[in-house]
Amino acid sequence: MTLMKPGPSLMKHYLQFKDLRAEEYAYLFERAAVIKKRFKNYEKYTPLVDRTLAMIFEKASTRTRVSFEAGMYQLGGSVVNLNTGDSQLGRDEPMEDSARVISRMVDLVMIRTFEQAKIEAFAANSRVPVINGLTNEYHPCQILADVFTCIEQRGSIAGKVVAWVGDGNNMASTWLQAADILGFTLHVSTPSGYEIDPKVAGVANTRCLKVFRNPLDACRGAHVVTTDVWTSMGFEAENVERMKAFADWCVDREMMAAAQPDALFMHCLPAHRGEEVEAEVIDGPQSVVWDEAENRLHAQKALMEYLVLGRIG
Repeated sequence: MTLMKPGPSLMKHYLQFKDLRAEEYAYLFERAAVIKKRFKNYEKYTPLVDRTLAMIFEKASTRTRVSFEAGMYQLGGSVVNLNTGDSQLGRDEPMEDSARVISRMVDLVMIRTFEQAKIEAFAANSRVPVINGLTNEYHPCQILADVFTCIEQRGSIAGKVVAWVGDGNNMASTWLQAADILGFTLHVSTPSGYEIDPKVAGVANTRCLKVFRNPLDACRGAHVVTTDVWTSMGFEAENVERMKAFADWCVDREMMAAAQPDALFMHCLPAHRGEEVEAEVIDGPQSVVWDEAENRLHAQKALMEYLVLGRIG
């Protein structure tokens, strides 16, 4: 095995999906498949021995914590878990100072926080790669796993249609970045006032985005139908208003029937059956949500390997 370790000038952060190029994603998806196969065959693979991942949580998590922590241990490394309740991060220490200290002690940092500006400030002062585990604006690790799942289930995503039904949130913005980079089309349907903003995603290519008032129309001919909760973390005060606004944006059997016959249903979880998706859909034969959730582990292992060691040739 030949390693090509990136020097300081080549260090990469993963703060949003567009931080990597299409060819880098092709490599990551190949590595994720290899790493997953080894995992399923109980083959020990520990390229990150003696490396340490710091995980910083300002937002609570289940899948992000389990997938990153288990993934780093499986790669042979160790993990330090921090949150605002047991560190100086909760006592008004500047993010820049935290970055300067923490990055001198570990090899990789994953942050799950609120404003994108926080993680960008940390990365700007970090000596090691920083990964976005979720911010209000983007969720790149989830879409990394989602696209890997699409490829695993149905082959290349290039030229296909992904339908997004629901809130124009961090997931929707990240799907739009992925469409622009990987060459597929994103159909989006949101209630009025909750539209996706291409400027937030930083995507000027209007050809990869089609907006529909009616969610059923957005699903017509789609290869993937996906959604998220109506009220994301940090927006709980809007819950009553959102429940009314999103009432017609529940992914149901009619929407799935309008999509391709072999269309996949995806959801980043946690899900609220009877709100953003019918139980018959998320628990039905077209749903791949459990594979999608598991693939956070494998896709993120490939990502961590790449950010720390570079390409393996």
